[in-house]
Amino acid sequence: MNLDGETNLKIKRCLEASLCLNEDEEFSKFKATVHCEDPNPNLYTFVGNIEFEKESYPLSPSQLLLRDSKLRNTDYIYGVVIFSGHDTKAVRNSTRSPSKRSWIERKMDHIIYILFSMLVLVSLVSSFGSLLYLRQDMVDWWYLQLPDDNKVNDLDDSNSEKYDDRFFNPSKPVQSAGLQFIRALILYGYLIPISLYVSIEVVKVLQTMLINKDIELYDDVICKSVQARTSNLNEELGQVEMILSDKTGTLTCNQMEFRKCSIAGLSYGGDITEVDLAASMRMNTDFEPFEFSIDETDGATRSFEPFEFSVSSFSAQNGNARLTQTEGPVIKGFNFRDDRLTNKNWIHGSNLFDITMFFRVMALCHTGIPLEDDNHKTDKLSYEAESPEEVSFLIASQEFGFQFCRRTQSLMVLKEFDPSSMKEVEREYKLLNLLEFSSSRKRMSVIVSNEDGQIFLLCKGADSIIFDRLADNGKAYEQATTMHLSSYAEDGLRTLAFAFRTIEAAEYESWNTIFTQAKATIGPEREELLEQASEMIEKDLILLGVVAVEDKLQKGVPECIDKLAQAGLKIWLLTGDKRETAINIGFACSLLRQDMKQFHLSLSRDAESNNQVKDMKEDILQQIESSYKMVCEERNKEAPFGLVIDGKALEIALRGDVKNEFLQLAVNCASVICCRVSPKQKALITRLVKQYTGKTTLAIGDGANDVGMIQEADIGVGISGMEGMQAVMASDLSLPQFRFLERLLIVHGHWCYQRISKMVLYFVYKNVAFGLTLFYYELYTSFSGEVLYDDWYMTMFNVMLTSLPVIALGVLEQDVSSDICLQFPALYQQGPRNVHFSWSRIIGWILNGVVSSLVIFLANIYILSPTAMRENGFVADIDSLGAITYTCIIWTVNCQIALITSHFTWIQHLSIWGSILLWYIFLLVYGALPPNFSGNAFQVLVEGIGSAPLYWMITVLVVVVSLLPYFIHIVIQRSYFPMDDHIIQEMEQCYKKYDVRDNEMWVREQRNSQRSTRIGFSARVDAKILSFNQQLQQKKLSIYRSVTNSPIYRSITASPFS
Repeated sequence: MNLDGETNLKIKRCLEASLCLNEDEEFSKFKATVHCEDPNPNLYTFVGNIEFEKESYPLSPSQLLLRDSKLRNTDYIYGVVIFSGHDTKAVRNSTRSPSKRSWIERKMDHIIYILFSMLVLVSLVSSFGSLLYLRQDMVDWWYLQLPDDNKVNDLDDSNSEKYDDRFFNPSKPVQSAGLQFIRALILYGYLIPISLYVSIEVVKVLQTMLINKDIELYDDVICKSVQARTSNLNEELGQVEMILSDKTGTLTCNQMEFRKCSIAGLSYGGDITEVDLAASMRMNTDFEPFEFSIDETDGATRSFEPFEFSVSSFSAQNGNARLTQTEGPVIKGFNFRDDRLTNKNWIHGSNLFDITMFFRVMALCHTGIPLEDDNHKTDKLSYEAESPEEVSFLIASQEFGFQFCRRTQSLMVLKEFDPSSMKEVEREYKLLNLLEFSSSRKRMSVIVSNEDGQIFLLCKGADSIIFDRLADNGKAYEQATTMHLSSYAEDGLRTLAFAFRTIEAAEYESWNTIFTQAKATIGPEREELLEQASEMIEKDLILLGVVAVEDKLQKGVPECIDKLAQAGLKIWLLTGDKRETAINIGFACSLLRQDMKQFHLSLSRDAESNNQVKDMKEDILQQIESSYKMVCEERNKEAPFGLVIDGKALEIALRGDVKNEFLQLAVNCASVICCRVSPKQKALITRLVKQYTGKTTLAIGDGANDVGMIQEADIGVGISGMEGMQAVMASDLSLPQFRFLERLLIVHGHWCYQRISKMVLYFVYKNVAFGLTLFYYELYTSFSGEVLYDDWYMTMFNVMLTSLPVIALGVLEQDVSSDICLQFPALYQQGPRNVHFSWSRIIGWILNGVVSSLVIFLANIYILSPTAMRENGFVADIDSLGAITYTCIIWTVNCQIALITSHFTWIQHLSIWGSILLWYIFLLVYGALPPNFSGNAFQVLVEGIGSAPLYWMITVLVVVVSLLPYFIHIVIQRSYFPMDDHIIQEMEQCYKKYDVRDNEMWVREQRNSQRSTRIGFSARVDAKILSFNQQLQQKKLSIYRSVTNSPIYRSITASPFS
């Protein structure tokens, strides 16, 4: 398990004082005392010392093995357990698994509260109405034979027993009203859609099955598909606004590729990037890398970066950018194409010494180890190192003829290609000192001596750090190298500068004494002393060049991020990797752009050395305030903002009195990158972002270090990648790769949100429409408590006659197809903006149910009451009235769901029209049963209402009138206030016979729907086009000035004949 999420090899070393303890007998006599810090969740720091043989030696993270670490290239070790159980960093970084509910499900609770309030209200009305009628009017209705209160005592015993009813006593109206209230709560209980929760669970399970079976979400490389591990959050996928992503294994393959380099002022490996190609196609521009010979004798050529270009005369049809590459065998970690260096052609270069030293720095300045091929099929070696970029350097140096063979504690061996003898020779270099890389130093150096006794310092690091330490005679290539660095960084490549210096033996001996004393120091000043010692030797460097490596992204990551950005989602990158690596990944996946203003939050050296929380807070707060002030001042300008913060600064920024200011700045930036963060910090960031913004957050990661973040987010997604199944087991959904997130959110998320929203609103509508007819009949019958419908009618309403259409709606409804969802990603914004489940829509559907119930009840009462049902003059009794009214309800609610359905299949038709047919079948079968089973409904369809033409006329009339308000509403909305999906649907219908995607209107709407994004591949292409246009304008202006300043032009303009 890798708590920091990085699968790279972590170099662990024992203390030099314990190197002699390599035998069991010697180790049996070993006695020492360890003093260390208290248990804490910090992964990247460890303070302690060990007392051994009356000497005290400092301990660092290099001597600390975390729980569940795996040993590589080592058979066994001896160690001592310092933290165990709940004190381990793994447990300290763990979080509790929360219970998750979707936003719509939480809002449904409020809808139930409203409907329950309606239920209580109508029950109170029924209760008070019953009380008033019982006290004032009902006793005078002789046909009810109710006893008069004044004459109750005059009744004989038999008459008294006749009115001994526990549920209705005219002599006790208050008690009867209370019982009527309870009766009304039970009778009008259909206002509460209890079956909605059951139907939603069924629908969500079926939605999950469709997501799992989507062939477009299947990765045929690893033979895995998307797996929805819970069905609670389907609709939440359509409302995501913030994505918090891990880097290694999620966005990247954790594999670096050597792409370009600049040696002695010359750039090598000049491939045109995809951004350049996309910009070229949109501008109809043809890119050609021009090569110019430096001189006649030197075969080396120089490729200018950025490439010169000219507007081509290509038409739109054939305006593809040309790019020619030399095809060759694919070498993992080495994606370099330039004949001037490959195949040992570098020996013909003019700066042979600089090129040789450049390759030696690449082959010696690292912490890697070689791994031999067990089968010995090839003489090429593979390597492991602390970072994948070091592995790519070692592979590249091997391809160029400098193979790193083996190393010991103090020796490094290279097989070098000697230009003078044209043979491969083996050379040994004694490793004198290793100055390790750190985020504060931003460089790494090794001091080695060759076989001739010469001492060299070989250094690699960030260009800004290296350039500040160059000697006056070491800046020959600085200007040209700076141009190449800018081009490499714009391509999203990670760059490192290489330099060296020769050290005299006396200088080295003097410095080594100081450095050894600094290493032996115990206490907080140790790091400062080591830094001062390093500064003394890492100076007067000679620049050799720079390298550019690409952190290999997973397939489809830039396109996925671009599509998600167009859908309006913000993406934060949370990684345990170094800041430089995280920034370059930000460029590679288009989270960062060259024209983006970046804010870098990190503790200053003074605040960090003081180690005072108050000073650190003031330092971070000052940086945050100045950055936010700049955001406010330049908010309306085109250039976006990016925020980069490291783990130590983040620890301070997430404290209670600073976090609001930090989050205020972060949410106003287009992209946020947090580097060197611990698992607990990832979970804390996720929780604070969720609480501060109130937006739906999605966290995605692949390792055990991402579990806390995945559990804390509203939706947790695990990548079933190379780091085990911890993230998948803790997640709500699992994906084979990051790129499937595009379809999961933009297609399935959008569909599920709209389906569940429509389903809930329709469920509320049909229950209100049905339940209120019972209340209206209660009013009509003077609060008698009489039930309009047969008990089996009411039982069948939610169970059989209206359940299947709503399930079909929730599972199969599509406003637009999946292809159109991906072509118009802005449609996704309907979810975050909550277009389909707003309070206005909820109240509107409740009112629609009220109107439909009024129309159904009043039309039936006032048409049937004064009119004979049949030719013999019989009027409709309560059973006929109930059956006719119920028929109108079944037709109305099923036709209503047909009106709101956008995507019909045979399943929808079968469920809707089949439910209506099922009602008639049920009524026929139920009425055919003996009277002791069917009761008053005996032969109600055959002999009662079926033969009456008025029954069928009322059904048609009532259904049309009750649906008319909604029909008018959708006509007005689609005609004057259409939504995006309405426009697309109508275009598809109008051009159904043709390929709608070739239509001019379709292309225009697609272009208009694309958001002007601040991040993503499209945003980088737009920025590149803007840059190219500016270069074209500058070229035109320079040509114009050269022409107007020429003597010929002046003579023409000065001529009196002109």
